Amino acid sequence: MYKVLFITFGCKVNHYETECMKETFRSRKWEVVGEGCETDAVVINSCTVTASGDSRVLTALRKARARYPEAVIALTGCYPQADPEGASQLMDADLVCGTKERGRTCELVEELIADRRRTVLLSAHEKGELFEPMKCTHYEDNTRAFVKIQDGCDRFCSYCIIPYARGRCRSKPPELLREEAAEIAANGVKEIVLSGINLAFYGAEFGLSLADAAEICAAEGIERIRLSSLEPEMMTDSQLERLAAVPGFCPQFHLSLQSGCTETLRAMNRRYTADEYFELTERIRQYFPECAFTTDVMVGFPQETDENFAESVAFIKKVGFSKVHVFRYSRRHGTPADRMPGQIPEAVKTERWKAMTAAADETRERYLRSLVGKTVPVLFERENSPEFHQGRAPDHTLIKISRKNPEKSLRNRIISVIIEENGPDCCFGRPAADLDYDLI
Repeated sequence: MYKVLFITFGCKVNHYETECMKETFRSRKWEVVGEGCETDAVVINSCTVTASGDSRVLTALRKARARYPEAVIALTGCYPQADPEGASQLMDADLVCGTKERGRTCELVEELIADRRRTVLLSAHEKGELFEPMKCTHYEDNTRAFVKIQDGCDRFCSYCIIPYARGRCRSKPPELLREEAAEIAANGVKEIVLSGINLAFYGAEFGLSLADAAEICAAEGIERIRLSSLEPEMMTDSQLERLAAVPGFCPQFHLSLQSGCTETLRAMNRRYTADEYFELTERIRQYFPECAFTTDVMVGFPQETDENFAESVAFIKKVGFSKVHVFRYSRRHGTPADRMPGQIPEAVKTERWKAMTAAADETRERYLRSLVGKTVPVLFERENSPEFHQGRAPDHTLIKISRKNPEKSLRNRIISVIIEENGPDCCFGRPAADLDYDLI
């Protein structure tokens, strides 16, 4: 039996694709091992969102070659797809392939074991290509499954390389989603997180929408359905009304913002204004009064003035996000933003990052405090603390309850919890109904 080690960078879509590759390797009698174990092959599934991400991928590649000199090293994913010329010259990798050959990765690695002939397979994405038929039904966590239902992006934001790495928008056919959801439910997974590169565009080529995907999963027995990151487009009243009617739909909306300043949004080639974004959050609240909004915000974009930045900070506070991922703009070769005048010094980016993070922490604390006294259903996760059971509410808030018996587990159970107090990053509570205290 051969052994394979996976190293994964980047988003939830990348992690899903790694799980799919693992499933393929296992079906061909490979053993998937963890870092530090001896292995016959190393598969690095790369990310290329930022230049620093590229550096981490290259460091991992060098370390893998040094640590496993006799193993087949495969580099796949977004990095080689976005920079095929540079990636093809990385001699530490025996196999270099992009985002179009993942289904063949195991086969290609086996060919290299038999015949150590270095292989580079990189071809550009084409308009009109179909969704890659990947599927994963085995999850080690067995509580929550991320399912990729959409790939690619047509928006070409001025700072982003992803359309070049992932190609144009395309969607998983509904019959394949139905089959995958049914198998996941049969394996005991309670929650599905629908994921994609530009998820809001799911199903456009089929005349479908995200509401159809959620309805399919609910019909196949999935108890909780959550959406991953969304662009603030395509969310019509009709779609929101349908989502509100889906049993087990989790009202957490990760609406990617990037900036709360309309002038900066235009420079980013985003397709909405700050006012339009805010109006969408107000409409969503009409359908989901108990919803939570999370987002991503970039600071230090080229030409962002102090006034632009202050406007963005004020907008964060106005919406009242439950969580904000704040990051500094990173120049990305090959994008329009990289060629823009008015690049912001790193010291200014850092100061703005600190100020925006402080504003985000303030809105998060305010949101968590608003939950005290409410009763919420919590899906409990893998036990990793002797003191607390912990899980996620429908709005994705981390909830902890005291663990009286370290030998017992609530993993993969949904239990109503009364929230009694909040901390900086989670809430604490107690079961709403009497439970067998020998259990908890």
